[in-house]
Amino acid sequence: MVITTLEAELSPEQGKQITAAYNKQTSALGGAQAPLESFLVQQRDANVWRIITVWESREALEAMRTSGETPRGIVIFKAVGAEPKLSLFDVTAQYSSR
Repeated sequence: MVITTLEAELSPEQGKQITAAYNKQTSALGGAQAPLESFLVQQRDANVWRIITVWESREALEAMRTSGETPRGIVIFKAVGAEPKLSLFDVTAQYSSR
């Protein structure tokens, strides 16, 4: 598995808009290029917002990245006027209570 994070500091007004942009973009997710999970999170007591996305594999992430479409997370942040920073993590161990 691979996890990506997109992060940007948003103004309070942008923060009010990002949940709607996230819901709009994720409502249409599905198919072979869809991630396993995605989360929109806000850092407590700050205006830092992140989209954390879990991908089945690096190959699944690369398939999305080479599709020619702008990644949905980028679209979400740009919809509120922000340029996010991308970080990529390989999952080396996992625990789930499910």
